[in-house]
Formats: sequence, C-alpha cells, structure tokens
Amino acid sequence: MLRITELRLPLNHPEEALRPAIVARLGIRDEELRGFTVFRRGYDARKKTAIVLIYTLDCELADEAAVARRLADDPHIRPTPDTRYQFVGHAPADFYATERPRPVVIGFGPCGIFSALILAQMGLRPIVLERGKAVRERTQDTWGLWRQRQLNPESNVQFGEGGAGTFSDGKLWSQISDPRHLTRKVLTEFVKAGAPEEILYVSKPHIGTFRLVSMVEKIRAEIIELGGEIRFQQKVTDLLVETRDGERQVRGVMLESSEEIRTDHVVLALGHSARDTFQMLHGRGVQMEAKPFSVGFRIEHPQSLIDRARFGPNAGNAILGAADYKLVHHASNGRGVYSFCMCPGGTVVAATSEVERVVTNGMSQYSRAERNANAGIVVGINPADYRQDPGGSGPVNPLDGMAFQRFWESRAYELGGGGYIAPASLVGDFLKRQRSSALGSVQPSYKPGVQLVHLDQPGRTVLPEYVLDAIREALPAFERQIKGFSMRDAVLTGVETRTSSPLRVNRGKDYQSLNTRGLYPAGEGAGYAGGIMSAGVDGIEVAEAVGRSMLGA
Repeated sequence: MLRITELRLPLNHPEEALRPAIVARLGIRDEELRGFTVFRRGYDARKKTAIVLIYTLDCELADEAAVARRLADDPHIRPTPDTRYQFVGHAPADFYATERPRPVVIGFGPCGIFSALILAQMGLRPIVLERGKAVRERTQDTWGLWRQRQLNPESNVQFGEGGAGTFSDGKLWSQISDPRHLTRKVLTEFVKAGAPEEILYVSKPHIGTFRLVSMVEKIRAEIIELGGEIRFQQKVTDLLVETRDGERQVRGVMLESSEEIRTDHVVLALGHSARDTFQMLHGRGVQMEAKPFSVGFRIEHPQSLIDRARFGPNAGNAILGAADYKLVHHASNGRGVYSFCMCPGGTVVAATSEVERVVTNGMSQYSRAERNANAGIVVGINPADYRQDPGGSGPVNPLDGMAFQRFWESRAYELGGGGYIAPASLVGDFLKRQRSSALGSVQPSYKPGVQLVHLDQPGRTVLPEYVLDAIREALPAFERQIKGFSMRDAVLTGVETRTSSPLRVNRGKDYQSLNTRGLYPAGEGAGYAGGIMSAGVDGIEVAEAVGRSMLGA
C-alpha cells in the first residue's frame, strides 16, 4: 500500500469527498483505487473561520509500483510502513518444565500492565504484585475520599489496578520518538480490550475513566489466561539482593506479609508516588538520582471560553469536540511555566496518597461534557531548589524531592483547613496578591471542596514565592494566546506537585539498573515516562529486555 500524508479537506466536508480527493492527489482513475483506510485524522485550527482536517491515508492501488515511481519526489507519498508488532521471542512449551523463577512485575499501572502483557504473550507467565486493590474496589475507595473525605493510603488515585492514569483524561498520545511503532501496539491492545476504534486514527485520542476501568479488567483477564498471575494488596517491602565478586544480582522480593518470592528478574513499574518503596530501594543501595519536576496549581475556566478561543465560530463542532490547549511562558525569574495534563470538559480531583496532605490532578470522562476545562499551570524546579541540606555540596539526595513535595502538600492541607479541602483563589485576586472573598462565575469542581485563601500570605505561602511569581507573570502572557485565560473568576486550586517522579532510578541500555542486575526500572516512577502512552511503550521495551535475558534471544 501507499501512504498519503497531509491531505487537507474542509472541516465539514461530506464523507464521500475523501475518495475523489485521494484520486486527485494521486493522479489516478477512480477504478485504480481499490480501497483505503484512515491512519490518522487531525486538524489545523490556526484560522478559526477556516479549520481544515488533515488526513494520513493508506491506499490500496491497482498498480502501486507505477504510482510510487511517478510520485517518487513527493515527500507526502511513501510506502505504508509495517506497524505490526514483532515479539523478540517466545518461550517453548516446556520452558517451565524444570523449576525456574518467573519474572516479577511490581505495579499494575500502564507501564506494569503492558510489561506484564508482553511477558505473558511471550509465554513467560509473569507474577504481578500490586499494592492497591482491583480497579472497581479501588474506584469505590477513591470516591470515599472525594465524597466522604476518607483516605485509604493503599487504594486511591495513585495506588491500585490501572495506576494514576485510570483517574485522568485518558490521553492516548505522546511526543516520544517511536520508530518501532510501539504506540500502535498499545492502541491496538486497548481497542481489543474495548476502546473505541477511533483511537487508532484521531490525532489526540482519549478514553476517559469509565471506559478505562473495563478495559483494564479485560487486559488483566488476558494476562491470567496466558499463565500470568495478578496479586492485589501485595506491597513489596524489601528487595533481595545477592552480591558475588562485587556484582549485585536480584534474587527476589519480600512482601509486607513476610512472604518471599524468588526471582532473577524484577520489573520496577512503581508509578511516581510509591515514596516508601523508593526509600527502601535507596536504603538497599540501588543507584538513583534526583531529577527536575514541576509544581503549581490547577486552573479552571468555562469550557465554552476555551472552545471559542480555539475554534471561533466552529466551537461545538462534533469532530473537533472540546478544545484543549498547550501553553508555555519563560518568566523573567528564569523559570519555565507551562500547562500540564489539560483536561477538556473535566474535573479537578483529590489525588493524595498520604494522610493529611492535599494533591490535585485533573480527570475527564470520554464525553468531556463537564462545564469546566482544567489544566495544571506548573513551574519547573531543579534539584538545587529542593536540596534539604542548604549549603551542602555534591549531588542532591535523591529522596529530597519527596521531602519537598510533602512539605507543600502538608501546607496545602493546613491552609485548606483539614478534611482534604484544597486552598484556592480567583485568578483576579491572585494577580493582585489579595485573598478572594467569594467565588464568581466559575464554580470549582474539586471534591471534597475548596477554601478561598491568600496564596501569598507572608510566611504561609501555598507554594514557594518564585513559583507564585512565575505563574503570576505567565497568566497575562497566556491571555494573549487564549482570550479570557486570565479572567478574574477563573479558579486556581492547589497544589499540583506530582507532575512527574522527583527521582530517576538509573538504568543502562539493557534497561537494567546500573548497579543491580536483574532489576529493570521502568515507567513514570523510575523517571522514564510521562503519561499513559509513554509508560505503556516503556513497559513493552522493558518486557522485551527481560524476554531477551530469559530466552537468550
């Protein structure tokens, strides 16, 4: 087949217009086009009154070779690449006939799910250890925090089947380099598990929480059917390491129940909030380093405002859906400010995993039909910003970032008045450095609720002053890109501290820990992904590395 890229048609073109457009683009007769499929459909909204759809199409032709030769100089017409997934190997039927340890996957978020799935599909029968509960039980516990202010530290937005991505917008796109088309493998598995087929071709696919729940369950069932084992409420408390001739080798893990599981291959797919496990690994001497991350607030606007600003008279078009945005500002104090995890038509959610701390995140359902748009407005910070030994020298302790996060999450809890109420302010008052006295036209969606506070109160700021100053400068700059962005009634809710992992568990080109053989740091918590898609891809690549080691491939 031949692939056409950058085929542009008007937003409201009739469906039947696509075939003649392909025929004209290739310069062929209609009967020479035997069939076509849409590989990708995006849009260009730079001219709001003339939004166009941009297609990537795979075409089956009567004489593909002749057309390819004639259009050889056209960069937008090329042979269709092979996006099928190729396994690195498969275990023979008698692989476990003699006693040998099975691979262990710690964590069952997007990275752990795809690592376990690939291992299972290769016949390697992984054992998955997830500290939280199965997804439906976990959902009940999460609602317990949102509605009743009762936190289960082991079953919440961060911990449990599906990981933090379950309670998010369910974004299924990424900017990672993907020469092997591994994102296609992730999307294909999601469709097989019940996701709408449109995620295979729309430019910014998403699923939403409710659909993710049933999909995760179906993937879990496939892993089990292929010989894998999923164990919930199994918290890993120690790593068993053997040292011979100066080389460290994983030999197993210990659970909170004191049970030991022997293994030579451990996939560490923790997620970014498994702070106690990071402390254990640091204590066990696993090499890791402090890394940059970002902190800030969730900002809420009416979704209709964002739609009008982005799409103009085409706001509300069913193909375009609810509008999103991506904003960046370089502040005069040297800080980068940017929008993070934008959730069109969504809600702000309580995302803490620790008692008496407040953390915010964003979530949308598949319909994206809620009244407000929300996004993180966050500021980049570096290890030097959160060093816990002021004046110290040398590398920053990898655990210092967690201490920094905890400090500001506790401050947010205090300013909210307890009960996981979040501190908040109207944008107009924040820009004037004053406390809000009442909400305006934008009603915050955060549950359990918000408390209006003075975000800049001397000695009790809700975040470091350099963060507040950078955001205060960025909001009017964002107004120039999205009219109404700095509207007085828009709401800032704090704090957003878990944008990414505050540390990286170092690994080599073979995906193993630099100083502990058999340990495979993976995904967002280990510092190698950010979001569902990149975490899933990293899980696949790590599973392949484990497979090569076990199968000698």
